[in-house]
Amino acid sequence: MGRRGEGDGLETIGEGTGLEAVAAGGAMSGPPEAMSGPPGEMSGPLEAILAGAVPRVCAAAVATIAVDGAVVATAAAGELVRYADARGSLAPERPPANAGSIFDLASISKLFTTVVLLSLAEEGRLGLDEPVARWIGGTDPRITPRRLLTHTAGLPPTRRIDRELPDADAATRMAAMVRTPITHPVGGPYLYSDVGMVMAGRLAELAGGAPLDELVRTRITEVLGLADTCYRPAANRAAASGRRAAVVDRVAATEWKAERPGAEQGCVRGEVHDETAYALGGVAGHAGVFATAADLLTFGETLRRGGGPVLSPAGVAEMTRDQGARGAPFRHGLGVRIGDPGLVGPLDGAYGHSGFTGTSLVIDPAHRLTVVLLTNAVHPVRGRDGIRDLRHAVASEALRLVDLTR
Repeated sequence: MGRRGEGDGLETIGEGTGLEAVAAGGAMSGPPEAMSGPPGEMSGPLEAILAGAVPRVCAAAVATIAVDGAVVATAAAGELVRYADARGSLAPERPPANAGSIFDLASISKLFTTVVLLSLAEEGRLGLDEPVARWIGGTDPRITPRRLLTHTAGLPPTRRIDRELPDADAATRMAAMVRTPITHPVGGPYLYSDVGMVMAGRLAELAGGAPLDELVRTRITEVLGLADTCYRPAANRAAASGRRAAVVDRVAATEWKAERPGAEQGCVRGEVHDETAYALGGVAGHAGVFATAADLLTFGETLRRGGGPVLSPAGVAEMTRDQGARGAPFRHGLGVRIGDPGLVGPLDGAYGHSGFTGTSLVIDPAHRLTVVLLTNAVHPVRGRDGIRDLRHAVASEALRLVDLTR
């Protein structure tokens, strides 16, 4: 049972993060999928980094660092549910975060959508440079899968379809989303677009002949043994029994949303935080995936090692190649950001993605690194300071551990 609240009031935020790393020795190694048990001595600095961020930057955090496929540090801090409402009233029950906790990945979900699309392209089911209109009628013929994945399709950043069609079902809303008109030049400059990734997810469904969550399951999570990666963990609890029934109890809470059913019971937990993904039924190309740090590490390591068995080495090479997205503040591959300064810190050549909830996956082939940081920085409200500093501190610690393990 979690700790009981002793008072009210959201902690002061934005006054510095106190994320200094401290020296430590020792080692722990092993394949990512074998991560278990107490952290080794090399995890001490990582534990200190997370402790310095909780609860000011986020209520809960889990981080894992692997070098050459071996987990060298892992840490967890905070509480999965700390607050009961937007005012920052402490929840009566506050279960602690641990290595097995599950987080809303937010935009890291885009990498799962990308891998599904690339796997379909490898099978010849679609071409990266063919018009999406082949599958989704009425779309601009200049829109291609490549342009969707590089955010150069000319689509707007977002569309609150829940507000436009408040009484519509998810299918009706999706049909409207994928016919969103272009609002910017097609082909560039770069404009980050959740709408484009929603379209990419729908394209995967049409080319793959199955719903997106089923494609992610059959092409990624089942293949890699990612037992704790899924969409809609709350729905899984309602529909299943046994181990799956307890999944939502391991999920970190996100924001308090007055418009959601059950708001009187507390913050969102086990349902996707993103409003558009929620309006589309909880499964969308831009958001919706939940996972543990261990599962996300395995996914990242799969890409670092060349993609097998979910993609070919050539597919990963194309995914991580600079696609020349004009006007982007960093290099951009297919679905991945390369050298994004807000994400990778000192790991200049690394690629990956961040998530609005306070998550990040960083893969650095040159340093043989995969770095996972999962937090719920939007709990109980969005807008906290310090998540960029926390990402940088974890990346810096990863680079330090590379030097120690040479």
